[in-house]
Amino acid sequence: MEVLILGGTGAMGIHLIECLVAKGIFVTVTSRKDRDSAEYVTYVKGNAHDVNFLTTLLERKRWDVIVDFMVYSTEEFRDRVELLLKSTKQYIFLSSARVYADSKEAIMEDSSRLLDVSPDKKFLQTDEYPLSKAREENILFESAYKNWTIIRPYITFSEIRLQLGVFEKEDWLYRALHGRTIVFSNDIGEKYTTLTYAFDVVNAMVQLMGNDKAHGEVFHITSDKVYTWNEILAVYLDVLEEKLSYRPKLLMLEKSITFKFGHPQYSVLYDRYYNRVFDNQKIKRFIETDAFYDVKTGIRNCLQNFLVHPVFRGISWYLEALNDRVSGCRTPLHEIPSFYHKIGYMLVYAFPGYYKYIVKISRYGKLLFK
Repeated sequence: MEVLILGGTGAMGIHLIECLVAKGIFVTVTSRKDRDSAEYVTYVKGNAHDVNFLTTLLERKRWDVIVDFMVYSTEEFRDRVELLLKSTKQYIFLSSARVYADSKEAIMEDSSRLLDVSPDKKFLQTDEYPLSKAREENILFESAYKNWTIIRPYITFSEIRLQLGVFEKEDWLYRALHGRTIVFSNDIGEKYTTLTYAFDVVNAMVQLMGNDKAHGEVFHITSDKVYTWNEILAVYLDVLEEKLSYRPKLLMLEKSITFKFGHPQYSVLYDRYYNRVFDNQKIKRFIETDAFYDVKTGIRNCLQNFLVHPVFRGISWYLEALNDRVSGCRTPLHEIPSFYHKIGYMLVYAFPGYYKYIVKISRYGKLLFK
């Protein structure tokens, strides 16, 4: 079997490559950066959003499986879906369990999606992540090809990804390791969530590869156990206390910091404000989810592993300014990497109510904070 992975260098992609190589499967992975190939693994440098690059890659051969981790706009996906489907025996599309609407019952694959039931007209006019993924699912549903499999993972954790509510590790763990207060909120902290080790998700995906029974089907793949975000936070704090020899400071707001300054995020309103509990009966036909890595143990081990050599991606300096403003902290300007980042940080710190507009300036006026 030969597998092509589009955008496979993230938390899930890394583990997927490991799983496939362990089974002796040849893997080709697209990457924007130069990476060293290895036995069974070939990296191809290029941007998988570029149709010319993608076409050249797909013309090499008809792949047994294509796994697509890319994040597309709806129209971008529409323009390339036939090319993808006709170039492989099985196309695995990474959607998201964020497509689901709120539910009082455990979520099943046929549960209502936000796209279909949300009354928020302004939200529905956007191409926000859960909406674009649902629209792209519809494109597959309506396709003449049926060699697709849709995967809806929820929040995954790994040695390089450790989330807290809507915050990536760059938004909360970076602060803790630099002696600043972690800022979180009870409105999200009290909600139940389902976290899953990235390896378990991709290992389940591998069980679906080359299986005709998975064609034309949708699966969410999550842990069977649920915890509140406050319980997850407690695990993080325990590990950090062991590492730092003191417990990091914590400021618990009543509402998410974006609400405090009048700019709520859809990812909060239409996901983290929901209790997310999933029914995994469908994927259990292929793999036992009760054998997945224990969530609390997994988070503990992943954080301990990360702390050995902590490497952060880009820091959102305007969010850092907001967190500093509400917690009474200050980020030393020498820690902020560029002049424009420094200016942006100071503007948001001084005028937090205008941070949304300052961010727009950063995007359109070269004040690149992120």
